[in-house]
Amino acid sequence: MLRWPNVPMSHSRTARTSLMFVAVALACLAVSDIAITTSNPWKDLLQFFLGVVTPDFFSSEGLATALLRTVAFAFVGVTIGALSGFLLALVYRIRIVRTFCAFIRAIHELFWALIFLQFFGFHPLTGVLAIAIPYAGIFAKVYSEILDQVDPEPRNLLPVRTGVFSAFIYARIPDCWEQIRTYTSYRLECGLRSSAILGFVGLPTLGFYLESSFSQGFYSEAGAVLILFYVLIATIPLWVRPKLLPLYVIASPFFLGDGMPIIWGNVKRFFTEDIVPAPLRTGYGSEEFWPWITDLVVNQALPGIWNTLVLTQIALVATGLVTLLAFPLISRHFGNRVSRTGGHVLLVIARSTPEYILAYILLQLWGPSMLPAVVALALHNGGIIGHLIGRQTNGIRLRPDAPKGVLRYGYELIPRVYPSFLAFLFYRWEIIMRETAILGILGIYTLGFYVDSAIQNIQFDKAIILILITAMLNIGIDSLSRRIRSRLALQTMPTC
Repeated sequence: MLRWPNVPMSHSRTARTSLMFVAVALACLAVSDIAITTSNPWKDLLQFFLGVVTPDFFSSEGLATALLRTVAFAFVGVTIGALSGFLLALVYRIRIVRTFCAFIRAIHELFWALIFLQFFGFHPLTGVLAIAIPYAGIFAKVYSEILDQVDPEPRNLLPVRTGVFSAFIYARIPDCWEQIRTYTSYRLECGLRSSAILGFVGLPTLGFYLESSFSQGFYSEAGAVLILFYVLIATIPLWVRPKLLPLYVIASPFFLGDGMPIIWGNVKRFFTEDIVPAPLRTGYGSEEFWPWITDLVVNQALPGIWNTLVLTQIALVATGLVTLLAFPLISRHFGNRVSRTGGHVLLVIARSTPEYILAYILLQLWGPSMLPAVVALALHNGGIIGHLIGRQTNGIRLRPDAPKGVLRYGYELIPRVYPSFLAFLFYRWEIIMRETAILGILGIYTLGFYVDSAIQNIQFDKAIILILITAMLNIGIDSLSRRIRSRLALQTMPTC
């Protein structure tokens, strides 16, 4: 096989893979719905920014309560998810456990919320389980990878008769405790974002007030909600202290609010009747089932899968472009202290804003198309990866005669951080897919659009099948991502 001289095979393979993904994204872009359909988008955008700089914090009486409930749902959901995920991590090597965890984390929190709403209603249990269940699968995967990387040497130094439990507590946990603590803290920030967007399905969190304000054109109220959310995320290091965590965990359930009593008959009916395919439920049998499932697959599942994949691939490459443009903003090898501070602020805003909220705002300003979803996904994920890569470059020492400007960027830093950049990008591929599917609830024709339409039409049997298809699609992307990372010899679980 011919290849350029003096170019390592791994570098050549990495370059070919990158070009292939760019080519696929360009092909997807050619068949995508990218457009601005509002009559005066710049006027609407200006009104929105004016609302942000002139926030009205006192227009909604329940805003403070929504803030407390956003925090409460996050703490309770993340705590249950972390404890469950840790127990699952201990047996994660069992295939059925790995499959179960992959399945529950492949379904987005909003999909879980839509499912639980059908029989729990607007009960706090709906929001708690919507966060806890997928997070348990995520925690199980990450905790197991952290535990597998523990140095076995401390175990060999323990007395011969040391039990398995004691060895685990004294030899494995101390060695990886800092990684577990750091990742759990990061997941708490993700939990706050998840808790906020649960308001878009009617739960009393910040997302509920954001949607209400935007739908009525009250941009100052919407700006107040966004600013409260940014302050909440940015001040996490100040108010989330290890000594206060037990107090937060104990107090959070009391701030979840009250809901209508759970009618367990509805729960039973949902699982025994509502999600059973209509032809089987009505007694028509297989003669009506196959036309029913064929119509569902041809008219809903396949278009949803196609649009989800197209949007995902465009957003993945767009995320990479945003990352490559964003990381110099906080790198010590570029700019000065003032410019880097501004860069940090921009990246904090980008990565703190949930994709769903950002896509919702852009849809209101630009109209329905794939463009708001692509921009939202690229800014959020690019902000996250750009922050991590920027921090990584701060640990790189350059020689005194290293070039400056564009040459420093292209010849000194990019070659050193590109493997980590790709590792992060492919690791978030599955996450981008999950978010792409759920953005369909906003009116984009991904799988989430058809799920939401089925639920609105009280066709829970179709909704469940489409959700299962979404989960299988995410599992497939996750498996493909791991294969590519392994083939390119990239870190399986990138850390910073």
